[in-house]
Amino acid sequence: MQTATVENPLREGLRLERVPAPCAMVIFGASGDLTSRKLMPALYNLAIEGLLPSGFSVVGYARRDLTHDVFRAQMRDAVDKYSRRRPVDPTVWETFEQGISYVQGNFEESGDYEKLGKELERLDKERGTAGNRIYYLAAPPVAYQTIVDNLGGAGLVGEEQDESWTRLVVEKPFGRDLGSAIALNEHLHTVFREKQIYRIDHYLGKETVQNIMAFRFANGIFEPIWSRNYIDHVQITVAETIGIEDRGGYYDKAGALRDMVQNHMLQLLSVIGMEPPITFGADAVRDEKVKTLRAIRPISPEAVDEFAVRGQYAPGWVAGQEVEGYRQEAKVNPESVTETFVAVKLLIDSWRWAGVPFYLRTGKRMPRRVTEIAIQFKSVPHSLFKSTAGSPLEPNVLTLRIQPDEGISLKIAAKVPGPSIRLRSVNMGFLYGTSFFVESPDAYERLLLDCMYGESTLFTRRDETEAAWKPITEILEGWAIAPPQRIPQYDAGTWGPAEADAFIARDGRSWRRP
Repeated sequence: MQTATVENPLREGLRLERVPAPCAMVIFGASGDLTSRKLMPALYNLAIEGLLPSGFSVVGYARRDLTHDVFRAQMRDAVDKYSRRRPVDPTVWETFEQGISYVQGNFEESGDYEKLGKELERLDKERGTAGNRIYYLAAPPVAYQTIVDNLGGAGLVGEEQDESWTRLVVEKPFGRDLGSAIALNEHLHTVFREKQIYRIDHYLGKETVQNIMAFRFANGIFEPIWSRNYIDHVQITVAETIGIEDRGGYYDKAGALRDMVQNHMLQLLSVIGMEPPITFGADAVRDEKVKTLRAIRPISPEAVDEFAVRGQYAPGWVAGQEVEGYRQEAKVNPESVTETFVAVKLLIDSWRWAGVPFYLRTGKRMPRRVTEIAIQFKSVPHSLFKSTAGSPLEPNVLTLRIQPDEGISLKIAAKVPGPSIRLRSVNMGFLYGTSFFVESPDAYERLLLDCMYGESTLFTRRDETEAAWKPITEILEGWAIAPPQRIPQYDAGTWGPAEADAFIARDGRSWRRP
């Protein structure tokens, strides 16, 4: 594999002294968008950086009748289109594609897993993959249990040991509620041990999300004020300009609460709210995240309207283009009450966070694509500048921007130059691109490499998944008791329904406009 000639964030620290063991990755559902858009470009980028182990191999497994060469050509097209490192380096690709092969098979047919086993045996002999396996479930969630059962039945799952190892990567959605998540976990454990299971949430692979822990625990000036004594509230926003694209069949059964809040947004909340871990080891970090999720105050069905509000986008304009409403999308019930927008208030009952609300807001067809965490601090106890500040000063806000412009900014009050005392809010901050002069790796690059290392810090543990489902299930149950006759509408290209503004205004606060 070609060695990188530029600085690479993934090479920093201990990784300079570590090389993953040779292994083969089997992608179930290899003909789907996830493989083309994310997985194969990420693996190619790792190859071009010289971070893949020698003999690394990828086996695509799907129903389509494809040859090895056709599958390789399709993956080359995908990398050409979606890789962050373009154009494709023909020398690196020529070496990389030698490890790409394809097995046609049905998820349900046990005999097809025998074909897979023979292909893996071939790779062990010819490419030295040493019996190390990563099984990546990029298939529809309904197929997870079938695939796992057949892997176990075909004898393709070994123990995690020094000589060789087997790991399972599970994509979201991980269940539809707390009960189904528990059932899926128990089913996976009939074949795999917990330490072999890597539940992936790509948000945890983003550089800015990882930097939250560095920001909090490596800087002595922030952790002392990271509590109810100084923080008024926290807002987490995940806004998308896109609609549901071609996922109408899935989305109309899921909705924004399941699709975004249960996984991505509660992961962000847990990283912001966690206590300092005793070490940066996987279990120590995840122990503290679980404690934070378990401390979320229960929501009774009768009180759900006090803690959650939902909406659905109507026709409107986004980025200068007219777009149709959610109910006009393909495969969506024209009378659907599925939410495409949701705002939630969560309270963490702990000494650190007692009385500090966490407001989570996500929606489709918003004016901007943005993901950010805004920590608003309390106002000063006594203002010395009431007569000179003009309009009321804005509170101090620390903003952690996760996408699209990754960075951190702090809003402070400063004096405007001149003979009189006039104050104005200004921002201090940095952007990753301009501060480090390197391109951040894609989240999947970091997560796939960590899986090869056996490093599970950025993956979700069983108890963490179930703890995240608990408050979401409580909201879903409250909604189910009193189904809405109508769901609040908001024009595409706006920041959500008026009901969401009233929701936060009840607490004397307002939403940020990112």
